[in-house]
Amino acid sequence: MASNSEFDALFDTAPLMAILRGMGVQRSLAVATAAWDLGIDVVELPIQTAEDIEALRVVSDAARSRGKLVGAGTVVTAEHVAQAAAAGAEFTVSPGFDVDVVRASSKAGLPPLPGVATATEVQLAMTEGLTWLKAFPASLLGTGWFGAMRGPFPAAKFVATGGMDAANASAFLDAGVRVVAVGSALEDESQLPRLAELLKR
Repeated sequence: MASNSEFDALFDTAPLMAILRGMGVQRSLAVATAAWDLGIDVVELPIQTAEDIEALRVVSDAARSRGKLVGAGTVVTAEHVAQAAAAGAEFTVSPGFDVDVVRASSKAGLPPLPGVATATEVQLAMTEGLTWLKAFPASLLGTGWFGAMRGPFPAAKFVATGGMDAANASAFLDAGVRVVAVGSALEDESQLPRLAELLKR
């Protein structure tokens, strides 16, 4: 059994999370800083290359000095979990649900946020003891998916990931999503004011 109730506190401050994918070390640090300055406290860095892992380490160090939280994304193996822990990640995020990865992450002291896209996956994750789940790819699932899941799984709390930006984030939050994860939107200065408005929700 696992648990990820720690996300109750992690996501208590804002309905947005930042995803910094493949930006390199310095760009990741710059965009993470911009996210923190905007009011987005939680940042995810997917780790798929050695440079990604170094970026995670650097951003994690900077986050601790500011009291912010950084997680590792695209965690699909137990080896990724170990790499995330060594680089200073506070949690893990996966594109799908893999019970071995979930348990390895919990054992390492990193709350896991697995991806789900079907009722079967939601049920399996909740049976494992998880209440926070990553809905992926959210833009393809659509806002109606969340209402459909709320009926049989009222305790599930979803982070919408995949194709999210300032234009559609509000609709997903209105549909019952607890947190929307944005990536490239953070590099688009025209979207920053709208993202800032969402943080006031």
